[in-house]
Amino acid sequence: MWKNFEGSPLNDNILLEVENAIKRESQVGNKLKVCIGTDSQVKGLMVDFATVIVFLREKKGGFMFIHQERLKNNMGIKERMITEVAKSVDIAYRLCDLLDRYAVELEVHADINTNPQFESNSALKEATGYILGMGFCFKAKPEAFASSYCADKLVN
Repeated sequence: MWKNFEGSPLNDNILLEVENAIKRESQVGNKLKVCIGTDSQVKGLMVDFATVIVFLREKKGGFMFIHQERLKNNMGIKERMITEVAKSVDIAYRLCDLLDRYAVELEVHADINTNPQFESNSALKEATGYILGMGFCFKAKPEAFASSYCADKLVN
């Protein structure tokens, strides 16, 4: 179930919720950009995932929708990083036609470090290929704030 930042469940399907948000923001003159990211945290035998759709208002802050999920921890770091990317790409793919219709820019953010000294870097090449292969604009750490900061706060 998708929620807003305050934790209130969204009533409609996510496509309708996003479209309503775009219309509402457009009516008050705000230009939007959407950034989608996922982060995860291993907690014992489980992995908590949080996916966010961040709506940035040009020069006026922003807001986000949140989806949280808990899965059994049966994956290594590389598989977990690719699972994060897959969750972000899935929602980006579902939203891309809608965002194109309203001329809203889209970025997919991956919580993968570009520095080879970090474990998550082992998935960078595959994640980059996956996201760019799907035709999306891609940001990795340190520029991937949707995953590295917004979603991160929801799993830690």
